[in-house]
Amino acid sequence: MDVVVKERGSCVKLPLENPNPDIDRFIRVIKGEEIPKKPPFVELFLDGEVYREIAVNFLDREWVEPRDRRSLKAYWDNIVYVQYKMGYDYVRVSGGLDFPGKSRIGEDTAGELSRGKRGWVEEGVGVISSWEDYEKYPWPDPQKADLSAYEHVANNLPEGMGIFVCPSSGFLEIPLDTLFGYENLAFLLYDNPELVKAVFDRVGNILYRFYEQLIGLPHLVGFFQGDDMGFKTSTMISPNDLRKYSLPWHKKLANLAHENGLIYMLHSCGNIDSIMEDLIYDVKIDAKHSFEDEATPVIEFKQKYGDKIGVLGGIDMDKLCRLEENDLRAYVRNVLDRCMPGGRYALGSGNTVANYVPLKNYFIMLDEGLKWGN
Repeated sequence: MDVVVKERGSCVKLPLENPNPDIDRFIRVIKGEEIPKKPPFVELFLDGEVYREIAVNFLDREWVEPRDRRSLKAYWDNIVYVQYKMGYDYVRVSGGLDFPGKSRIGEDTAGELSRGKRGWVEEGVGVISSWEDYEKYPWPDPQKADLSAYEHVANNLPEGMGIFVCPSSGFLEIPLDTLFGYENLAFLLYDNPELVKAVFDRVGNILYRFYEQLIGLPHLVGFFQGDDMGFKTSTMISPNDLRKYSLPWHKKLANLAHENGLIYMLHSCGNIDSIMEDLIYDVKIDAKHSFEDEATPVIEFKQKYGDKIGVLGGIDMDKLCRLEENDLRAYVRNVLDRCMPGGRYALGSGNTVANYVPLKNYFIMLDEGLKWGN
């Protein structure tokens, strides 16, 4: 099916009528083994509302929310089909581990694709502040996790596609966002570092053991772990604390990937310049995702590190949301012109295709990738 979105004479011909995914090519590009003529596409994910909008209104699919095992399979069938028709070489399968915590509920102001309410992480005090809290916490057991979504997707991919996996948020995010709360963690790093280490190690071990169960899945090509470690000007906690508590777990996970012929791609928001050499030379990530122009512009990052690791996405979220068509096209073309030479670059948003991103602008970004080099 070929859908054309027109505005002021422009044409965005997406979804694709005849996609030609090539996950082997994607991996070669990321590893620096091939310089492509066209950029591969990359996203951490599209918000559920975006998947639903494309599936229903552009691909004539029936949308199904995941409520039980049968509907979960139908849900992932839709995700796979959208990824396929939008030109991606892979599907990132996530979920399976639940760390209960506190969140703050606010209005979702996304507009037409609003979900009504949006949850925000707890900035104050979370669910663990003491050893008693630690002992009472309902820690998930990875051995009891439901892997059916991973198995279903792995066995029902279009030819040429692969899968990346990620069971939950990351080695820093879970302790900081879900368990301690940001302010609480800041105090505990000094008041009770033994508790902090115990929580980080418990979380790390649970995530690692979950990943171990996924080794051997058909069409598995790598881990695409999210772990936001920075904000606009710096890391969320000190670089030394990251080296002590969370980076060793990233290293263990990267080792697990590499020992099994897989790649390790990291999504981490914010300015993490102070630990980039740790991530490249010690952790040994294969690619970095998440960039914003006011923190770490993707063009600057590509110039500095693009000969060492893959560079993923980077189309600034603010610009993706607010630029008019001609300006957005020019901006995306400039990113491609600066990042494509030398290879090891994939085109995508700076973070995710959130439900507040105008769908037309998302299509425009991909369209520029399809046209680049013509």
